[in-house]
Amino acid sequence: MASTATLAMQVRGPEVLAVVVAITCVSTVFIVLRLISRIGIVRRVSNDDYAIIVAWLIAFGFSFSICYGTSVGLGRHEANVKPEYHMTLKKTEYAFSVLYNPALMATMTSICLFYLTLANNHPVVRGTTISTIAVVNGAGLALTLLNIFQCRPVGAAFDDPIKPSAKCIDIVTLYLASAPDNIITDLAILFRPLPILTSMRLPRNEKLILIITFSFGGFVAVVDVVRIAYLESAALARLQGTGGSAASSAEYDYSWIASLSFMWSAVEVHVGMICACVPGVKPLAAKVFPSLLGRIKHAGELTGNPFYGPGDAQWANLAPKTQSMSAASAPPPPRTPANTVHAASGPDDEMGMMDFLTTPDTTAAMLQHTRTARTSGPTRTHTPSPTIFDFVNVKKAKSMVKMTNRESIAPLALVTILFFLWGFAYGLLSILNQQFQIVVGVNNAQAIGLHSAYYGAYFFAPLTFGRPIFKKWGFKAMFITGLCVYGVGTLVFWPAAVLASFPAFLISNFIVGFGVATLETAGNPFISLCGPPEYAEVRLNISQGVQAIGSIVSPILAQKVLFKGVRDAPSLVDIQWTYLGIALFDVILALIFFYLPIPEASDDDLDEMAERNFSVNRRKVLGIPVIYMTLLSGIFSQFCYVGGQEAVSGVYQQYVATVQPNSDIGPFYYQAVGHTVFAIGRFLTAFLGLLIKPRRILLVLFIGAIITSALAMNLDGYKGVAMIVLILFFESGIFSLTFAMSLHGLGTHTKTGAVLLTAATSGGAVIPGITSPVTNSHSVRYSFSVVVAVFAFGAIMPIYLAISPAAKKQVDPVHTRPISVSTSLSSGEEKSTNPANQYRRRRGFGAALKREKEKPVNPYRAYQSRRPFGAALRREKKMSSANRGSSLPTVEHFEGQRAQARPPHPE
Repeated sequence: MASTATLAMQVRGPEVLAVVVAITCVSTVFIVLRLISRIGIVRRVSNDDYAIIVAWLIAFGFSFSICYGTSVGLGRHEANVKPEYHMTLKKTEYAFSVLYNPALMATMTSICLFYLTLANNHPVVRGTTISTIAVVNGAGLALTLLNIFQCRPVGAAFDDPIKPSAKCIDIVTLYLASAPDNIITDLAILFRPLPILTSMRLPRNEKLILIITFSFGGFVAVVDVVRIAYLESAALARLQGTGGSAASSAEYDYSWIASLSFMWSAVEVHVGMICACVPGVKPLAAKVFPSLLGRIKHAGELTGNPFYGPGDAQWANLAPKTQSMSAASAPPPPRTPANTVHAASGPDDEMGMMDFLTTPDTTAAMLQHTRTARTSGPTRTHTPSPTIFDFVNVKKAKSMVKMTNRESIAPLALVTILFFLWGFAYGLLSILNQQFQIVVGVNNAQAIGLHSAYYGAYFFAPLTFGRPIFKKWGFKAMFITGLCVYGVGTLVFWPAAVLASFPAFLISNFIVGFGVATLETAGNPFISLCGPPEYAEVRLNISQGVQAIGSIVSPILAQKVLFKGVRDAPSLVDIQWTYLGIALFDVILALIFFYLPIPEASDDDLDEMAERNFSVNRRKVLGIPVIYMTLLSGIFSQFCYVGGQEAVSGVYQQYVATVQPNSDIGPFYYQAVGHTVFAIGRFLTAFLGLLIKPRRILLVLFIGAIITSALAMNLDGYKGVAMIVLILFFESGIFSLTFAMSLHGLGTHTKTGAVLLTAATSGGAVIPGITSPVTNSHSVRYSFSVVVAVFAFGAIMPIYLAISPAAKKQVDPVHTRPISVSTSLSSGEEKSTNPANQYRRRRGFGAALKREKEKPVNPYRAYQSRRPFGAALRREKKMSSANRGSSLPTVEHFEGQRAQARPPHPE
């Protein structure tokens, strides 16, 4: 323990005062420059300007409270604060805590209001910006009210000491618990304008300047992380000094441990205001320092203004990146006097992007020239490749259902990263739930609740916002949404750890499950559809095998490295940085997915793929179309399988400890062995899918799972351990096979089918809740009777596929050998003129024609069945016209061959 003299020499007040005064002065300068730019040059003041003025007034108030607080003891140890200053110091601390959140709210609202002016042509960006405003102000208002009423009664916040009858919230703990809200909004505001900025048609240098200008918001996120580090230090000091309870003492050296946290909170708000003012200062900087932004000095030919060049005319161009080639040679429109645009704009006109990114000297002629360049030109247009920051070329991806195995490797590898991610998340949560139970003292029912919250999200996520996003915007939007929600869930763990709160931890589990379910809603059908359909089950098992590797790695990493020392509340707080890293990784990955050309599958593509097997898919089983019957059986089997899998996983270690209590290897390592066998089983299932029909593999896996579960009820020792490991082996391929086969032939309903199959995963929230009371009332081995029952019910799908001829033909892969161009060119004429081949073709066609005559003809279906051939013929004609004059045979040559081989069409 430090001596009294040493404590008296420890003073942080001067450093806190210097930093707060300096950052306040800098932000004030930027506010003044912004107002000069808006009033003096742009000549319009908008709502975001009023919001930033309100933010500055509030920020000045709480900065003043910090500065005044340093004169009455802030930054000193409580023991060294003069008694007459205690009341005044508490008032300054109360003023700061109340004013901090409103200042942050006003700053972020100003930035979001500015973004709204950029998003007139981007409804998605506009909607998400409005949502951000709602979240910022809703959370900020709640935190402000908590700070105002931090003590009951309110006046107890100024008492020294606090009366025993009063109850007060620990403000440092509250700030640390609310830190995820700040990080989420910082990242949302940082990345919100990127879709607009990168889609603008700008010269390279100007685009770089614009991107860098808006990237200043990253400094706010960095400062926020530094502030959180000091808040964590203060919270840990409080916890260690009060025996692990964050709220047991509101008097523990508060003036010392909170001083740096207050300082960095002030830095965060003022840096946010500076970043909000940077885009608004651009017109002033361009006016005073025209060469600073690389302007072209001699631009009189276009505008008559020596300070601005042709690049200025494109600052407001938010149209897609298409431009007519003939517009470049079109004569420029007549010049108009400067300030025409802004002089014509009344004070009530809607503010556009021009007001911030240009000046009144940007004339209407320039805008007209830009519009002419976009819209004029008679016929021929040239569409340049989209660019990211003018460096990376992005091409439109090919439809996934038309990709070959080779073409699908890159997108499959990228999406498989997401499979590893949710496997990693599952393993982390499993270990963290166990550690949380130790620290907080969670009972068995609450532990089941945590597990059910994660899998319960699988029911709500696909059926609520998952399906609308999936149907309207496709796979990429689902991946980005899922990653963002997943990142939010990992950050919500933060207040759960700080407050050691079971409800907060329950919410964190639910949000993480919500994000992972959103990813899985799109991820599984993406793997199934991306490439030749006959290999859908093989592809999905490989990706699910990578997911299983994630579930192997993360528990070992968590148990031995990340959560090794988690035994009490302070250590639980300390692991929040792990989840911050995961959240940042999610955001970066979402940004990568936004810019990469992820292949999609439209409803027309899916419908065309289903029509290839139309005669099979239109059959019925018990009066229900076979495709829907297969889907319904798959949903039920998936529900039962996931429930049984999670029931086994929940009692795995307890079962091993029961049947082999004196083993040299602990139950945790036996479970790691089981997860490894599970991963191997998925890869083995993928390999067998190349040799054996998937429906037969599925039947064998269900039978094996039922038998091993039944044996696990009766065997002891290593035999029992072997049985539970074998259960995981037989479970391995069931999910992938069920999912992929259930989607066969659904056509335009494929995405809806994927949504329902993902929702069926919520069986993991139901069945463990049944096995838990059975385990408590009887024994862990007896609980496997529930597992046997659910696996037996789940076997309905493979049994149905085995006995239904229509279902067999629907799900069995049809391996078609592609015909190479060289082979068709060299031997096509020979085959067409070979009498034996012609006879065989006519005989096969005649038999098929005879069968078709016996069936009623549906004109609409006949048209639909001819549509793919007509589309292929049109494409072939287009290719032949493009290659005219080459040595390759023309489309007329192929049509002649078809005419020779085709029998007369019957009347």
